[in-house]
Amino acid sequence: MIANRFLACLLLLCAFAPLRELSHAADRPNILLILADDLGYSDVGCYGGEIHTPNINGLAASGLRYTQFYNCTRCCPSRACLLTGLYPHQAGVGDMTGDQNQPGYRGSLQPNCVTFGQVLKSAGYRTAMVGKWHVGDNISPIDRGFDNFYGWTRGYGVNSWYEKTMIRLPVGAPQRMYQPGEYFATDALTDHAVDFLADMRQAKSPWLLYVAYQAPHFPLHARDNEVLEYQNRYREGWDRIRDERLQRQKQIKLVPPDTKLTPRSPIPLPAAAARNGSATEDGNNPPWSALSTQRQHDVATRMAVYAAMVTGMDRNIGRIVEDLRANGDLDNTLIIFLSDNGACAEWEPFGFDLQPLDPNRIQPGVGINLGTQAAPSLLRDPKNISTMWHADGMISYGSAWANVGSTPWRMYKHACHEGGISGPMIVHWPARIKAGNEFRRQVGHLVDIMPTFMEVSGAQYPAENAGQKIDPPEGRSIVPTFDDKPIEREFLAWEHEGNAALRAGDWKIVRRGGQSPWELYNIAADRTELNNLADQQADRVKSMTAKWQTWAERTHVFPKPGPGPNAKTKTKK
Repeated sequence: MIANRFLACLLLLCAFAPLRELSHAADRPNILLILADDLGYSDVGCYGGEIHTPNINGLAASGLRYTQFYNCTRCCPSRACLLTGLYPHQAGVGDMTGDQNQPGYRGSLQPNCVTFGQVLKSAGYRTAMVGKWHVGDNISPIDRGFDNFYGWTRGYGVNSWYEKTMIRLPVGAPQRMYQPGEYFATDALTDHAVDFLADMRQAKSPWLLYVAYQAPHFPLHARDNEVLEYQNRYREGWDRIRDERLQRQKQIKLVPPDTKLTPRSPIPLPAAAARNGSATEDGNNPPWSALSTQRQHDVATRMAVYAAMVTGMDRNIGRIVEDLRANGDLDNTLIIFLSDNGACAEWEPFGFDLQPLDPNRIQPGVGINLGTQAAPSLLRDPKNISTMWHADGMISYGSAWANVGSTPWRMYKHACHEGGISGPMIVHWPARIKAGNEFRRQVGHLVDIMPTFMEVSGAQYPAENAGQKIDPPEGRSIVPTFDDKPIEREFLAWEHEGNAALRAGDWKIVRRGGQSPWELYNIAADRTELNNLADQQADRVKSMTAKWQTWAERTHVFPKPGPGPNAKTKTKK
């Protein structure tokens, strides 16, 4: 009897040994999550881009690059999914941050979900966040598991030159002060990230830092010296740059050698048209040779500013990595770098120009939250073009350059074709990942981040929070992929403003707009989505669309708000 009890106790101890070992702070990793905003699949150097990103490339050189990691095709849904491990409609953020009076479209994180900040904090982690929140205008990061915050909680973007946009939480906590002309958002977010790291180290416990940069989301802003680095780089045009990126992707074996560029993607539909189910295409992006000399100069400069914004973000990532190295934290810090959606094409080939901000009307914590569909694209005077990237410039770079950012995939942000939902993802953790400079071709998704953090931290996911039942996470931990092992799952699915997709194994159905026909692709053979097999394999399409419909019903894609396609109820907005 005693022997049997001893054996039972021994087996129980063995079963919980991994969790017990993780309970010691020294054994559990710190976690640094870096999220870029509107960064395209091919925009960083280690994914084939010509933009200078030596620090991001360095993480990849001693870490892992994921070739098939998916997001939720737009900022708010992606951030809700990333934070909670749920599909965005389940968390209440199926569209943007306005409340549309349907369960999947409340515009903010709902009581049925918890963030990874809350989950890791319950496991003894110190937590901090800087940057873009964008998962509810009236929800504070402090109330959702983060000990410290610096950034903005409302709006999709910021003018990078105005300090008054940012807030520090908790109210009254210390923050950096900047001299006139010194402030720039990417640098300031990093300043506070480094300060938060110093503060968290004092507790002698593991920490989580979530860095949600505003870069390279429009309005495009950058420092002069970083723009000048690219002043002539893009004058050869988007056709040439796109082809060069594909050739580099083939050389580094990111994509198969027989990969072909998609045709120039269509100019994106405004969100309202997509919501109403229209599949009409407004025409394709033009060849570079069709542009006037002045227009070429204008749009080449816009891309130079975008590239400079990416380089500025990379420079700041280098600052954080160096801080980790200097403090002995780099080896046992799990670093994940990714993007919230595909390249931003809003809304036509040449981009748009918003009106300059009135600095006297800036509200702390409130970023830009303006409509962009009617914003004009101004043809700038080449002699006075430098205002583009300064405080009075409020530009985007347009769908033609976004087509470059998506190389070699179809479409961009908003769409559920590969260019809209595929982004770079890099994982770096020397204490655990011994392989370096390797690709991981397993399929991953933002829903996988919460389970991954739980596994490496030993944190337990709650069944309820403050008496509210919590939906279980939808994803799978990607830890097995660190050793190049598979992830088993039935499927992944998407929906945003009528655009939708489902991927099961190597097969994917996708549509553009709620009334568009479903397309079918074998992603293993045709990830560029050039060979639509829907007519040849109608039974497969039928089976997969039924699976998508069941998923959509379960995750609150339906009922959709308003009188749009597939709406089951009509509500007042």
